[in-house]
Amino acid sequence: MSQIYHQELTNKLLGMAFTVHNILGPGLLEAAYEEAFCVELRNAGIFFERQKVYSLVYKGVDIGGYIADIVVDNAVILELKSVTKLNEVMDAQLINYLKLSKLQVGYLLNFHGLRVEWKRLVNSGSG
Repeated sequence: MSQIYHQELTNKLLGMAFTVHNILGPGLLEAAYEEAFCVELRNAGIFFERQKVYSLVYKGVDIGGYIADIVVDNAVILELKSVTKLNEVMDAQLINYLKLSKLQVGYLLNFHGLRVEWKRLVNSGSG
């Protein structure tokens, strides 16, 4: 049986995603859902960082940064989308954020449709 990292926290986060979607509905820009999600996190008293930058280092040289939408409690990355369908490129984006951050779990959350589409990804290389 595999371990579910941060299960209690991630269950709360999924509940918040459903609440945001139920209130705002589908089809808005990603920024609206991100702002609403941050309101939910603040109201719940959960620590988070918005638009957190992770450095990309190549052979000891910082060659740029990647920006995660929301990092919750230094434990979970949330990558919010408002697109027709999640795809493999978005999966790869989140996996790269997990590797750069050394965090174990992240969620792709898509608010575009009639229901929230979500995907849990785990950084198998984190320890």
